[in-house]
Amino acid sequence: MAKSNGSGGGFGKVFLGFVLGIVVVVAGIAAYLQWGSPPVATADKAFPFERKIVSSLLDARITRQTKTPPFGTSEDVYEGGAKVYMMECSACHGTPGHDVRFAKYMYPAAPMLWKKHARGNVVGVSDDEAGVTYWKVANGIRLTGMPAFDHVLTDTQMWQVTLLLKNADQQLPDPVTKILATP
Repeated sequence: MAKSNGSGGGFGKVFLGFVLGIVVVVAGIAAYLQWGSPPVATADKAFPFERKIVSSLLDARITRQTKTPPFGTSEDVYEGGAKVYMMECSACHGTPGHDVRFAKYMYPAAPMLWKKHARGNVVGVSDDEAGVTYWKVANGIRLTGMPAFDHVLTDTQMWQVTLLLKNADQQLPDPVTKILATP
């Protein structure tokens, strides 16, 4: 009878090495998060691929849950949206001609919703579909300063402010511009 050279435990050693490797990696990540300097301050650089991963997940979720406006635009819709905007949004997102200074120091920076983009004539989120903006207003965006307004505003109010922002690149009626100019 031939004697075994101990080669029968090869799978067990590979499996044990694999498990040990996972434990070491998890322990290393935990140690870094506990005692290292992970980027948690707004001025810190993002994790590698952080923006890409988060935006991909956000876009996929919004695409699945996008709604269409239940009504069209009118002066009354814009006025209602302007009143909601001034009460709930302007402190972070500014008003026409007036940016919010601290917004650029948020992470990510809060967009100025009445300002033209560097390229083109797009103002704020006027190039987004209304359903996308509505989703962001209703649900907020995790790990940003954008809160969810689903339990704060009515569905009508959220659509009014959404449709106002969708048309921020258009000439708005005088009563609406007066509301938006109120300090």
